[in-house]
Amino acid sequence: MLWSLIKIIAFVAAIAAMAWGAGYLLESQGGIQVTVMGTEYSFGPLQSVIAVIVLMIAVWLLLKVFSLLVATLKFLNGDETALSRYFDRNRERKGFDALAEGLMALASGEGKIALAKAQKADKYLNKPALTNLLTAQAAELAGDRRKAEETYRKLVTDEATRFVGVRGIMKQKLAEGDTETALKLAEKAFALKPKHAETGDVLLQLQAEKEDWTGARKTLSTKLKNGQLPRDVHKRRDAVLALSEAKEIINEGNDIDAREAAIEANRLSPDLIPAAVMAATGYIEKNKPRNAARLLAKAWSVHPHPDLAAAFAAIAPDEKPAERIKRFAALTKSQPDHPETRMLKSELHIADEDFPAARRALGDLVEKDPTARSVTLMAAIERGEGASDTVVKGWLARALTVSRGPQWICDNCHNIHAEWTPICGNCKSFDTLSWKTPPLTEVAMPGGVQMLPLIVGAVEDNSGADGGGPLATIDDIEDATLITDPSDDATDDKKNAEAKT
Repeated sequence: MLWSLIKIIAFVAAIAAMAWGAGYLLESQGGIQVTVMGTEYSFGPLQSVIAVIVLMIAVWLLLKVFSLLVATLKFLNGDETALSRYFDRNRERKGFDALAEGLMALASGEGKIALAKAQKADKYLNKPALTNLLTAQAAELAGDRRKAEETYRKLVTDEATRFVGVRGIMKQKLAEGDTETALKLAEKAFALKPKHAETGDVLLQLQAEKEDWTGARKTLSTKLKNGQLPRDVHKRRDAVLALSEAKEIINEGNDIDAREAAIEANRLSPDLIPAAVMAATGYIEKNKPRNAARLLAKAWSVHPHPDLAAAFAAIAPDEKPAERIKRFAALTKSQPDHPETRMLKSELHIADEDFPAARRALGDLVEKDPTARSVTLMAAIERGEGASDTVVKGWLARALTVSRGPQWICDNCHNIHAEWTPICGNCKSFDTLSWKTPPLTEVAMPGGVQMLPLIVGAVEDNSGADGGGPLATIDDIEDATLITDPSDDATDDKKNAEAKT
């Protein structure tokens, strides 16, 4: 409405300006005198302006007539398309002008204007490959999905634009959540143009979501051959797919193939912790403890992790705590200053009830890099050495506010996972889970850390008021740290020793 009013005002203003100009010229003196073959012609100011305009129109018409004569002569000399080219030239100019304006509108985010210009270009040009592409993208931008899909289907019928059409429909199906159809279209688009990096990435992610690990490994191999992936990235992702394939084989009950697949995954990427654990489990089941120990020690030297320690404990499930400390030296000798190594050694000594050695192993970790696990281990050490309830409860209360330590976190959406998976459960990204510490946030409790002395004091007062024993016993601390008695099953012992609070 406002734009129409502006156009009406502009039109009225232009007419008024022309009328004022004509009146001004009529009242003006002078003019132009032209002598032709001895005859003199005099023109007033207004007549002079009109004569100039008429002359310009005459010259333009003369040039058009001359161009038409040239095209006619070419046609008479055997050029059968000369006349058609002459008459189509103006249409093409209008069509390409509309196409350029449509592309500018598309780049500016003006979907409706781009769609209108695309329709105009289609009217003047006989180039559906260009106009249909502009129409489809303009319809998408304008929110007209039906028009966009209809136009993309037209592009599919032309061999030159088939890939563009298939890819366009694939993106529409992804936006609609129809991953089944999108997967088939992605396979078709990737077959048409295997060097297209984006299509390969979409296909790989869809195959991983559908747990088509074999197909995903083929896609990954094709991307490597086309130079779309560095070799080290390919090895890592191929190991992730091989590990996922091994897990699926386990679910099917074929343990032999699963072991081989897990070992292959670990060979491809020794730093992939789940692959190392599964491969070691396979060696243990095949009664090859040395192979399992060597594999886990290598993985630990790259990236210490509680799951590796648990798998290492499972190699000899019936050993005593002292024997376990001696055997674990093969693991803990690498990266001795790593927090995971120090906490592991401390847990082993706690299980052996050697609390001074456990304290020495833990060192200053609770001061420099405190986590819920290391702080709770310190509570167990204090209880084992006979410290008061206030000291023990102080450590346990502090465990509520410090970091939980490293966890499986998605690099893309930062979602935390309880265990490693090849696909992020939140954003569906492939191979984005990393073992790292999330940002520390204060616990949502009144007063946060400042409340801890009050909590500890209240606990101590309550225990004395009742006249009973202390509220926390060594069993409570062991439950908190999940450390079991040495006489328990050793496998459970190691798993509990590695668990977090």
